[in-house]
Amino acid sequence: MRNFDPTPLWRSTVGFDRLFDLLDQSNAWTSGENYPPYNIQRTGENQYEITLALAGFSSADVNITAEQNVLTVEATKNEQASAEYLYQGIATRSFRRIFNLAEYVEVKDARFENGLLKIKLEREIPEAMKPRRIQIASNENKLTHQKAA
Repeated sequence: MRNFDPTPLWRSTVGFDRLFDLLDQSNAWTSGENYPPYNIQRTGENQYEITLALAGFSSADVNITAEQNVLTVEATKNEQASAEYLYQGIATRSFRRIFNLAEYVEVKDARFENGLLKIKLEREIPEAMKPRRIQIASNENKLTHQKAA
């Protein structure tokens, strides 16, 4: 499989930085960065929910930051040296997971229940950005109103 090199495109485009950043981040799938596991679910026309499986973490261990189209979930776990494991299959390592959000998507709620962190998102498009119907004026309408007067 060939690797895609976007370098020539960087030189000939202006204002598409975010697009190329997304392409660069898509390579993270092949690098094995898949902890913690998560789901993204559509719960309504403009509602979404991200669920992260965080076994072994508490809500005090997790930080959620939302800023300009980026949602960052990170956690650090204080290791307790007093425990002696014969086998440790539940990973409690520190992590940082970044989600790129579409425009006008806002975090509405976050809750931690049964080892799952659930983050509710909603897309709220401002009224000024929604499509609106424009009335078309024509000369025929003006002529009809003038003859009637």
